[in-house]
Amino acid sequence: MTKADIVENIAERTGLTKTDTALVVEGMIETLKEAMISGETVEIRGFGTFKIKERAARRARNPRTGEPVDIPTKFVPTFKPSRDLKNAVADWERQLQ
Repeated sequence: MTKADIVENIAERTGLTKTDTALVVEGMIETLKEAMISGETVEIRGFGTFKIKERAARRARNPRTGEPVDIPTKFVPTFKPSRDLKNAVADWERQLQ
């Protein structure tokens, strides 16, 4: 599902125009980005939690040469689904079987 698909789906459900819906969706995405970049954890109850985690520096190896490579510390965005979302996926999975 793309952002355009999300906009279309929400517009159909709410009766808003696609233009207005696109502005709201884009605003939400920008708000999430800004909050995470500023170090805030974003919790959407019933959906999940977005946050930035520090990934520790480590030593890896180049698979082609076998030479060791130092990978520096970096920060990565993460998402942890809520229990409600996990249960919904599990219910969906059970229906497939």
